[in-house]
Amino acid sequence: MVELWQDRTALLLGEDAVKVLANKHVLVVGLGGVGAYAAEMICRAGVGFLTLVDGDTIDKTNINRQLPALLSTVGEDKTKILAQRFMDINPKLQLTLITDFIKDEKIAQLFDNKHYDYVVDAIDSLSPKTFLIVESLKRKIPIISAMGAGGKLDPTKIQIADISKTSQCHLAAYMRKRLRKLGVNKGFDAVFSTEQSIKSAVKDGNTMNFKQSTVGTISYMPAIFGCYCAAACLKKLITN
Repeated sequence: MVELWQDRTALLLGEDAVKVLANKHVLVVGLGGVGAYAAEMICRAGVGFLTLVDGDTIDKTNINRQLPALLSTVGEDKTKILAQRFMDINPKLQLTLITDFIKDEKIAQLFDNKHYDYVVDAIDSLSPKTFLIVESLKRKIPIISAMGAGGKLDPTKIQIADISKTSQCHLAAYMRKRLRKLGVNKGFDAVFSTEQSIKSAVKDGNTMNFKQSTVGTISYMPAIFGCYCAAACLKKLITN
C-alpha cells in the first residue's frame, strides 16, 4: 500500500515503481551544494535505503548554495542535519551515516558488506572522486558523477552524457585524464555544463577546506546539478 505522502509519485510512476524504489539502496558521497539536493530528491522519491557520506561541517560560506546550511546549523555535521530532514520526510527510511572524509582504502571499504543499487558522486576533490568512480565500475554498480557547477550561470547548458563526451568543464577534463591512466575512458554518466566558466569567478591561493582555489557559485546551479543526478538515479532504478 502506497502511503499518502507518496500519492503524487505513484500517480506519475505507478504503484509498482514506488514499491521498487522502496527496496533500493543508494550511496551518496559528498553532501555539499550538489550532493545534498541529490540526496533529498532521492529521499522524497521514496528510495528506502540511503547511505550518506561526508566528513564536513556547515560553514557560513555554504549558506549561498547548500541545502542544510542555515545560520542556525553552522558548525553542525552535514550528515546530522540531513539525517534529521530525511527522517522527517520518510520515517521508514533506512539511513546510514558516515561522517568522515573518505579516500583511498576507505573508499573500497564503503563497498564492503554493502550492496548499493546506485552511486551518486558529488565529491569535489580529484583523488577520492576518481577512486569512487573506479570502485563503482569495478563492481558494476551504476554511478553518476557531478562535474563543476561553479563559475557558471546558465542552467540551460547543463547536460548528462557519458564522461567521454563531456566538454567545456575543467573538472571533467582533469577527471578524464586521471581515469585514462587507470584504464577508464568511458562507461558512466556525468552531469556537466557546456557553458564556459567565468574566469573572474576563480580566486587562487585559498587553501580553506584543503582546496587550492575558491570558485564563485550562484544559489541555483549546484541545486540543479543535484536534481539532474537524482533524475538519472531514479530513472535507472525503476527501469533496471
